[in-house]
Amino acid sequence: MEARPELRGDEEAVGAALLLYERAHFRHDPRWLLPLPPRLCLACALELLQPTSGVSLVRKKHMLSCFHDALMRHTTLVTQLLAQNEAVCTHLIGILFGLLRSIDDGSVLELSMEVLIQLIVQLKLGPFVHCLLGECQKELCNMPTMRGSLATVTLLGKMVDAIPCLAEILVVEHGNLIEHQLKGLMYPNEAVKAAVCYLYGKLYSSPTVAEKLSGHFREKLCPLFLTTLDNAQTKELQINCMGLLRQLLKYDLFVSVIMSKSGAMGISENAEVLQQENALPLVLKKLLLSRDETLRVASAECMAAVLVHSPVKYAPAFIHADIPEFLFEHLSCTSEALLWAAYRCLLLLTQEHRFFSKCHTVYGIEALVRSLKGILQLRSPELLKQGLLLFREILRRQPEEIQLFTNSATCRDASGLLREAVSSPVLEVVAEAVRAVAAFLRKHHLSSPPVPYGELQALVRALLDRCADLSPPVSQGPLPSSGLLLPGGRSSSRGPGRAVLQQGEILWGALEGFRNACRLAVEFRNEPSARENPFTAPSTEKEDTLETFSEFLLSACDSLCIPTVMRHSEQAMHPALMEIFLSVLNSLFIIVPHMKEKFSKKLASSSFIRLSLELKARFCCGQSHPALNQACSSFLYSLCLNLFAALEETGPPSREGLSVVSSILQHSLLQVNARGSESLALLSDSLYVDEAARQHQYCLLLLLYLAYIHEDRFVPEAELFSAVRSLLLSVQEQGEHPPPAVLRAALYLLTICQDKAEPLEKAPLSAIRKMLEGISDLRLVYSHHPCTLKFFLMYPDLLSRFGHRVLELWLSWEDGGSPEGEDPASAVPARPAALADHEDPLLPILKSGSSVLLILLDLVYSSPMDIARKVLTILRTFLKENEDIEVGSLLRGHFLQILQQLLVESGASPLQASSNLPLLLSLLFLVQPRNETQRELDSTDLKLLHQVSNLCGKCSLDHVEMLLSSFNFLYWSLHQTTPGSRKRAVAVLLSSTPLLTLLQKTLGLTWMEPAPASALQGPPTKETALLCSGWLLTASLSAQQHLGGLQVHQTLTVELDKVLHALTCRKKKAALFSASILRFLRTALEQNFSSALVMLVSSDPGRLPSPEDSALSPLSLQQVLFLVVSLQNLLVQKDLLLSQAVVGCLEALVNFLQARSPDVARHVAAQPWNRFLLFTLLDAGDNSFLSPEILRLMTLFVRFRSSSILSQDDIGYVLQETAKVTFSELPTATLQALSCFLLQVQSTGSLSNPALSTTIQTLGETLSERSSAPPHHQDLVCLGGVAVSFSHIRD
Repeated sequence: MEARPELRGDEEAVGAALLLYERAHFRHDPRWLLPLPPRLCLACALELLQPTSGVSLVRKKHMLSCFHDALMRHTTLVTQLLAQNEAVCTHLIGILFGLLRSIDDGSVLELSMEVLIQLIVQLKLGPFVHCLLGECQKELCNMPTMRGSLATVTLLGKMVDAIPCLAEILVVEHGNLIEHQLKGLMYPNEAVKAAVCYLYGKLYSSPTVAEKLSGHFREKLCPLFLTTLDNAQTKELQINCMGLLRQLLKYDLFVSVIMSKSGAMGISENAEVLQQENALPLVLKKLLLSRDETLRVASAECMAAVLVHSPVKYAPAFIHADIPEFLFEHLSCTSEALLWAAYRCLLLLTQEHRFFSKCHTVYGIEALVRSLKGILQLRSPELLKQGLLLFREILRRQPEEIQLFTNSATCRDASGLLREAVSSPVLEVVAEAVRAVAAFLRKHHLSSPPVPYGELQALVRALLDRCADLSPPVSQGPLPSSGLLLPGGRSSSRGPGRAVLQQGEILWGALEGFRNACRLAVEFRNEPSARENPFTAPSTEKEDTLETFSEFLLSACDSLCIPTVMRHSEQAMHPALMEIFLSVLNSLFIIVPHMKEKFSKKLASSSFIRLSLELKARFCCGQSHPALNQACSSFLYSLCLNLFAALEETGPPSREGLSVVSSILQHSLLQVNARGSESLALLSDSLYVDEAARQHQYCLLLLLYLAYIHEDRFVPEAELFSAVRSLLLSVQEQGEHPPPAVLRAALYLLTICQDKAEPLEKAPLSAIRKMLEGISDLRLVYSHHPCTLKFFLMYPDLLSRFGHRVLELWLSWEDGGSPEGEDPASAVPARPAALADHEDPLLPILKSGSSVLLILLDLVYSSPMDIARKVLTILRTFLKENEDIEVGSLLRGHFLQILQQLLVESGASPLQASSNLPLLLSLLFLVQPRNETQRELDSTDLKLLHQVSNLCGKCSLDHVEMLLSSFNFLYWSLHQTTPGSRKRAVAVLLSSTPLLTLLQKTLGLTWMEPAPASALQGPPTKETALLCSGWLLTASLSAQQHLGGLQVHQTLTVELDKVLHALTCRKKKAALFSASILRFLRTALEQNFSSALVMLVSSDPGRLPSPEDSALSPLSLQQVLFLVVSLQNLLVQKDLLLSQAVVGCLEALVNFLQARSPDVARHVAAQPWNRFLLFTLLDAGDNSFLSPEILRLMTLFVRFRSSSILSQDDIGYVLQETAKVTFSELPTATLQALSCFLLQVQSTGSLSNPALSTTIQTLGETLSERSSAPPHHQDLVCLGGVAVSFSHIRD
């Protein structure tokens, strides 16, 4: 074939050769020449392809190829040209069909078929198609053998593939042709067999044709096909057989026929082999083991296609062929197609129990885990999802008696795999992973020791963390149930709601997994091996334990699970989700029993009682959502019992009380499903109430009580108050006796809501009183709350009948009192626990009336010691904060009655009658007025002085607390009254010989030898306080007796040298202790040792005094100098109270010496050590000389003209600095001491400088203008449990 010469120029112009048949082209019309490349003349092609053209096969093949190319590139143009002449089309089709019969070259045959089929499809030549089918049928039927039928059969297959409607025509109108194909399957040529299988595959792809050929397949084709499939050797035949098989397996009828022909149906439990060698499972197994990946994939897909019809019916055949084993082995491949097919097939096999009983899962679980870990790296979400679905089904269906994970390494790998899958960014993968986690967390998967608690903890944390990362839902769509996604199924949801649905699935699955983890912890509690976890490395002992895992579950629920669920529930409340959630919370009470009470309190304070009731009211009316109703009821039951057992207000209820509460809740919780307003209406029902309805009311009351205790007030207080009041009236009217726990709940709700409602009328108060009188112990119905106290004390009927017991219970549960080792009178009051940040509720009540005060006083006398101390704390606070309220007279009178009665009844042993007597005396001391106004003592006061002095006389030195309180009261009484009353009081005390005897013994304790262990510590705190009080009381009595010349019935004898020695013998002693002795010495010095009450004697009376000592008697010169040194040492301590006592004693000593021996007085005042002492005191800071004690000391030195101690320059400096001071800022004591100093300087003429004299005069005038200075601070105080008058120490 060559291009014509006259056309070569055109050819060069268009750049393409003309495809012509030179011998015949001149006869052809130019319209048959294609204008576009390839420049082909269709008429030339037709003539060249004819058998009689004499053209070589190579040229025909080239022309055929060009024609095919033109047909494909210019389909419309070519078909239009051919369609113009039907005869040409018929001739061309006949030529092409003839080529198929006459040529053996495969490539030419392939081209011929493609061109022929393309022409038929494009030209839509229906008659020609029928004609061609008829030729094919004639061709095949006339052939003696199938040897030459390959091309025809292949053409038929491709025609049916290109024109699907031909399948039905072929079956209906050319049935003999179909029957003839059976010979092809028996012909020993696999190419022919492959063509026949290809044709059958196309025929059976049509459901209509498949139905028509069902009998043909069942009776003739099936055995031939199975034999062909089993014996196929070439890949072409194997692939075409698998293609036909896949078409057949779409229909349940053919699957049944194939499996029955394979002998694979009805396999019993004990069958070991299939009945026929060419059974389909065995054939597919052989293909599965081939090296060709395509065949392996096709084999697995065909298995799945069989199993999908009925896994239970067909799976045994595949299982007995050991196919699961090889499917698991193929999971190590990297082909996603093969993995998908294997996953799907194994997933279907899981529905047959023999899949597990034959231990295939035990063999393959490790391979599956490895496969999934590899897929995680491939980033193939759909494949990973399918694998996780298979994993989940194996975990879910694995029998408990067969251990799935035979080694801990595989179990840990599985846990790690699930942890990674849960963290996937693809929500669909996460949804499948959380379901797998839920199936994994089961006892029979994890019971082999050691239990990997650490891995489980990490897995659960990852699960909850992933849920916490989800955004809250925005849809109210229903949450899917656990059966929504069946094995192999996929949700059809699409659109924006898909993400919301997936989030719901994930949260539901995560909660299910967490519930399984909790169930796992509960089950392991009864397993010693799991609880003790043997074979665990010592380093992990504290981590891999059940206790640690249980505590983690509680912590994770608190920090992750609860916040996540509540956040999602704010937008959409799903019953199924909340049912799982509440069952999880309920199980945690069992898992961590030592934390259940604390956890219950947190749940209650977080409104979980309200949440449970709202869920029941919203979803559980009637018979709807019984599972949620049961979960809510079980949770509320456990929660309420835990809360009742953990009540701290008055201690947990008794076993009987808990039993009653348990019975009420157990019988009524399931029926509680009303909203708040409906619940109140039920409580308020005033008609006759039967037993069941009453129990229902009690149940509601208990729930409201526990909710209100934990500050969850979800119903209005005023309405609740009215409802509870109506309930109590109804109970009273029907003559019922509510259990103590119910009455306690009712009273608590009334007390809490009282402020929001009107006061109770007489009828409900009477009902409450009758009910309370029927209770054996008020503790059973008492709730420790300020409102309870206020409620009982605000109604006179309740106060008179129950006030004493209520106050006792209130005080017994308050955290108050004095610190250990400190006197209650001096303790800083501690706020009770219930009122740590609020005012004590008793204080305003005490202001309103005297009844409560008297009850408190009775409690001090009759209650245990701890309660009595708390009363003292409260009264101290009350008296301190309400100094304007005069209650002392009332309390002193009541106290006098108690004391008189006690002394009469007890005789000589008052302490044996009441151990609280010291506290009563402390209370008596507390109610003494603290103001500075001196008052006259009335008859009650004098009687109290007499009774207290008699009481002291009946005490021994062991009664330290009682004596201390008594001495404080006596001392305080002497220093707070007028001089006239003070004289009468002293006379009463001096007439009590037992008191003076006891006082003598008390003073003697001062120089008793201490125990070696306490030689450097001084006496014990309480004994020290008693000694201080004793010395101060003795000094006061001595001073007042000397001043008034009162009669003395007994003299106190004190050894002078022991008193002086007591000032220095102890290295560490309280400043008040030294100050008390100094005040006693000062009194003695001021009286020139001439007191009728106190006689100071020498410890060595036989020693003859020296002439110097005679003038100083009873002191000796040595004792004077010893006392001066002691005073100097004490002054250096710079304690305010001690400094006042030292300066006062030093002044009295110098005055005494001045009267007895002026030389000794000047010697004492002029000691060089005094200057060092003075400057040590002045070193305390700027203007330290303005301290009253230093000013008095300097006044003393100026008085004796001790210029070596205080020179004129020093005095001038003091005056100059004093002139710079603002006097209005100075305290009264300083102004008084400064005035004395200036007068002393002026009177002694110590200054020669006129300017300084003018300064003194100016300062004196300024001080005289300040004569009406404001009063100084409170004079009477309590220091370390000792009553002290500052003026007594200082002045």
